[in-house]
Amino acid sequence: MATYRQVGRLLGISARLSRLLAVSGFQSTGLHLPSHTTGVSNRWPSNPIWIVPGRTMFVQTQDTPNPNSMKFLPGRTVLETGTMNFAGPREAHCSPLARQLFRIDGVKSVFLGPDFITITKADPNLEWKVIKPDVFATIMDFFTSGLPVVNEDSQPSPDTAPSDDDDEVVAMIKELLETRIRPTVQEDGGDVLYRGFEDGIVKLKLQGSCTSCPSSIVTLKSGIQNMLQFYVPEVESVEQVKEEEEAAQV
Repeated sequence: MATYRQVGRLLGISARLSRLLAVSGFQSTGLHLPSHTTGVSNRWPSNPIWIVPGRTMFVQTQDTPNPNSMKFLPGRTVLETGTMNFAGPREAHCSPLARQLFRIDGVKSVFLGPDFITITKADPNLEWKVIKPDVFATIMDFFTSGLPVVNEDSQPSPDTAPSDDDDEVVAMIKELLETRIRPTVQEDGGDVLYRGFEDGIVKLKLQGSCTSCPSSIVTLKSGIQNMLQFYVPEVESVEQVKEEEEAAQV
């Protein structure tokens, strides 16, 4: 079966027109060609339909606080549980979807959430309208291929799952992260992972759109830290654990 890019080439659709059609998302399942019948408008439909046999799919986009990251919502489950962050192609060996997205020029990182995909671009000066068409096509091609988003042996492990070793303070911190903080952060296309509590300091790792977001420090201090301190007096501060720091500890 021809991919969306192949269909576009066969129909002689210019790259410029394809970008215009994909700026705000497009819906499957069929490509309605402009009619050449007398009395019928020859203009391209304002809301084109892309045909995928047996499937209907509508990919939406959502801006995030990070101008270099954009949230794509395919209208279906991406991950059954947890989230996964891929900072580069080498880390994407366990995810067929992430591997395909990294083939797109300009993609720096890929983040998979419960029902969304966050793409972070490498060049801040590169306009989203240049990347969007390829991202849309890749997502739709993938979800109609039947491939798993991640390999079965590489499912994400819940970082806030209760443990027998958790004391009352740690259990409360995890509960707040899971029920109050994480859903809000995921709305912005990112996530926050629990990495420990020691000497009054909660260590967290930001992912997705939060990784390089200019307001990430504000999110940590004014948002997450204030909430944790309100409910858990034992919390003195919140610190961010970055990729290089975590790698050095392994």
